[in-house]
Amino acid sequence: MTTPRPTELSVLGTPLKPCGTAPLTGFARDGFCSVAGQDAGVHGVCAVMDERFLQFTLAQGNDLITPRPEWLFPGLKPGDRWCVCAGHWQEAYDAGVAPKVVLAATSEKVLDGLFLDDLLKHAVDAPRGTPSQR
Repeated sequence: MTTPRPTELSVLGTPLKPCGTAPLTGFARDGFCSVAGQDAGVHGVCAVMDERFLQFTLAQGNDLITPRPEWLFPGLKPGDRWCVCAGHWQEAYDAGVAPKVVLAATSEKVLDGLFLDDLLKHAVDAPRGTPSQR
C-alpha cells in the first residue's frame, strides 16, 4: 500500500488514513479515499457498508454487491469499507440510509459538497464531544 501524500488531509484536518485494503478501495485502488483531479465523482467518503446502503445503491442503479472481475471488483458485503462518492452518500443521507463513515479516512475535499455535522452523526471514529459521541 502506498502512503498518503503529505498534503492530503481528512475531514478531521489530520493526515488521510487508509480506508480499506480488503477489498482494495479508492479511486486509484490504493486503499485511500484520495480525491484527485480526474475523480469527477469525488470518491472521498470512507463508508462502512451495511445492508440498507447496499440495497439503496442497487435500487439507484449502482450495484456494489455483484462481483465484476473484469473491473477487479470483488463485490461488497456488510462490514466492508469502501470509498463512495460524496454525492451518493448525500443521497443516501437524505433517504435515511447513509452508512457509517470513518472520518480519519474521509478526504477533506468532500466538504465542498457535504456538511461535517452530517458526517459526524454517522462516524465510527468521531472525536469525543461530537454529536455521535453524546
